[in-house]
Amino acid sequence: MNALLAVSRVIDALSRRLGQFLIWLTLLATVIAAGNALVRKLFDIGSNAFLEIQWYLFATVFMLGLGFIFLENGHVRIDVLAGRFSPRVRNAIDVAGILLFVFPLCYFMASFAWPIVVQAYHSGEVSSNAGGLLRWPLFALVPLGYGLLALQALSELIKRIAFLAGVAPDPLASSAH
Repeated sequence: MNALLAVSRVIDALSRRLGQFLIWLTLLATVIAAGNALVRKLFDIGSNAFLEIQWYLFATVFMLGLGFIFLENGHVRIDVLAGRFSPRVRNAIDVAGILLFVFPLCYFMASFAWPIVVQAYHSGEVSSNAGGLLRWPLFALVPLGYGLLALQALSELIKRIAFLAGVAPDPLASSAH
């Protein structure tokens, strides 16, 4: 179990680093949005590429941040119900949820999106807007994001099983994150 917990710590560190990087992408998207708005208002000049890069950056933050949100326990949870259960029951519910819902969802989304990425790459698909950007990098965020979510789900599964086995602290305790 110690080896698995070490793997979990590596995955957590990766998710944390990626989350910190995504904060900067959010700032970059904001600066581009503000700059684009200023240029449009002041000089009556617009760029579809700049509009699309904002969307691409937002999509990047959203998709690649899925694992980080899971790490930080920021995902949707019904706290009114979960607060009534013991830590063991909450962690057992999370184990079941990860196995029955998160892993299948990640597999489905990544496997469904991958052929679309490949097709867009081979066809050189670009946005229909004048000056639009390539689409395959945007499409590739879906399997990549769900792959990272699955990786973080593996880490969370390890931590919850370790807690249930009595060899690790409660990962859902507020002091854990």
